[in-house]
Amino acid sequence: MGESGSAGGASIRTDTIATSPRLSGRVAARAHHSPAAALLRRLEPFFAIGEVSGGPLLIATIAALAIVNSPWGGAWSAAWDGTIRLSYTGHAIARSAAEWVNDALMPLFFLIIGTEVKREFAKGSLSSLRTAIFPVAGAIGGLVVPIAFFLAFNAGTATAHGWGVVAAMDTAFSLAIVAMFTTRLPDAVRAVLLAFAAIDDVFGLLVIAVAYTASLAPAYLLLAGAAYAGIVLLLRLRWVAPVPYVLLGLLVWAGVLGSGVHPTIAGVAIGLLLPTAPRLSERRFADRVEEPLEELRAAQVAADEAPDDATAQEHRHRAQKRLGYIHEMAAATDEPDERLVRILTPWVSYVVLPLFALSNVRIHFSGEMVAQALHSPLAAGIVTGLALGKPIGFLAATWIATRLGAARLPDGVTWRMVLGIGGVAGIGFTISLFIAELAFADATQVEMAALSVLAASLLSGLFGYLMLWGAASRRTEDAE
Repeated sequence: MGESGSAGGASIRTDTIATSPRLSGRVAARAHHSPAAALLRRLEPFFAIGEVSGGPLLIATIAALAIVNSPWGGAWSAAWDGTIRLSYTGHAIARSAAEWVNDALMPLFFLIIGTEVKREFAKGSLSSLRTAIFPVAGAIGGLVVPIAFFLAFNAGTATAHGWGVVAAMDTAFSLAIVAMFTTRLPDAVRAVLLAFAAIDDVFGLLVIAVAYTASLAPAYLLLAGAAYAGIVLLLRLRWVAPVPYVLLGLLVWAGVLGSGVHPTIAGVAIGLLLPTAPRLSERRFADRVEEPLEELRAAQVAADEAPDDATAQEHRHRAQKRLGYIHEMAAATDEPDERLVRILTPWVSYVVLPLFALSNVRIHFSGEMVAQALHSPLAAGIVTGLALGKPIGFLAATWIATRLGAARLPDGVTWRMVLGIGGVAGIGFTISLFIAELAFADATQVEMAALSVLAASLLSGLFGYLMLWGAASRRTEDAE
């Protein structure tokens, strides 16, 4: 495999890390004379406000590991296992605190995932066939090969049912690592990773829906389907007010929760509905506000020249009406999917994902546990599936697709970068832990799976970082 990108470039989405250009410039300037600022510049991608970031999740994970392995570990676990009951008119839902985090808060994270998938297919790197095949092929390889590695160690055993643990990747951590090289690698690297992550996460959610749903309650599924159809109808009618959408979204969540399917599916399903185009184009906005702007100016002048307070107040009232009209027209130029992601992302990054880590990471480090992991088929399957299966599957599948002429390596992207993308894709933290909770009823197996996911994620993150660092250094040397 060569190191150069393809001659024919693929049109691919080129999002950059979601921090303001002015702030990034200030941090870059400080880095020249401040070692601390240089370090902060490296850490900046892990705490980006505009996208789901891995920094808060990492801090919460370290805190959870420290508490679980402290003298207060038992009380900490008992607190998360305590039951919280919601009841209304004789109907009650009882869940542990940790289960409420998984069932009620995590769907918000998957809502963002579903929105990203819709955006990629509608107007991003999956919007055309040639550009879509490259990450799609990689996602297929990144699913099949890790599962094959896992089953090579666990087929025919009691842990074989846990194959879904290696099916998906952690979007927050992988994007944060790639963002550390945002000025030294082509924008297409992040676009390919985002597309791959979106498809990979969909595979993971399908695994949850198909393989880890024990039983179905049709009546609740009908409720969820009816509410979902209501959202579709409101979108067709171009309904603007958000309250009906929120209420119907809650009904979809409640229906899916009651049906036996994990409610994270509701988040993805609703995310796939969000429109990716604004209700009003910028050109039409300019045409529609031209006259109200003139009326606003006239009302302001009239208010300033009014002979008495009552007349001035009347003109100000007219100006406020024009301002309200302009405000609504400006809001109509915003894309609904981006607006929702912009609202939810800080909450998901700094509240939902940290709470998930605090409630679900319960790994007790001990010599006995590590010794068991070294001889455990479950641990071997997870570590090899994520740390080896993801990069091998992604690289092999994309290489085969390009050799067959079905896909094309994006401009500026080398095969070393592709291997780095596959490396960071082996970070399976969030969804892998999530699936482990669903796959294993035995607490020891859940803990062994969590320890293995943690080890695989550390290895994958280090390997991906080194590959991308080497590719970035090579690119810098070529440019010089």
